[in-house]
Amino acid sequence: MIAVSSCLAGIECRYNGTHSSVEKIKKLVDQNQALLICPELLGGFSTPRESAEIVGGTGEDVLDGKARVIEKSGNDVTELYIKGAYKALTIIQEVNAEYVVLKESSPSCGSTMIYSGEFSNTKIAGEGVTAALFKRSGIKVMSEKQFLNTSLS
Repeated sequence: MIAVSSCLAGIECRYNGTHSSVEKIKKLVDQNQALLICPELLGGFSTPRESAEIVGGTGEDVLDGKARVIEKSGNDVTELYIKGAYKALTIIQEVNAEYVVLKESSPSCGSTMIYSGEFSNTKIAGEGVTAALFKRSGIKVMSEKQFLNTSLS
């Protein structure tokens, strides 16, 4: 069993109410070979919701208390991101997922790139809160782009 960000399977759960469907991932879900997770919904957010970025670092820094997740309006939503990450981790561990495919650039799920925290549409190297927690817990994490470039399925 693998786990995937729900938005990658066509679920309209992104902050703006859209999805980022990837056909190869959607097929795995349709064949009951992949479990859907959305750490932001697990953390208590609704869809749509205000965009948020990690300010002051990366997901690793958020987990260490050195950075915050802030909505564009300035509202601090760090605790909801952390809560969702831990709930997602519990689910992943319960199903003993072999690996997880997460939505790149997300403040939760970005596995190699996230937005800079300046709301300027600029990306930086780093991972989101959930991706960082999964990696700390020994779970193999990849982006949808990395997944499409592998022979995994």
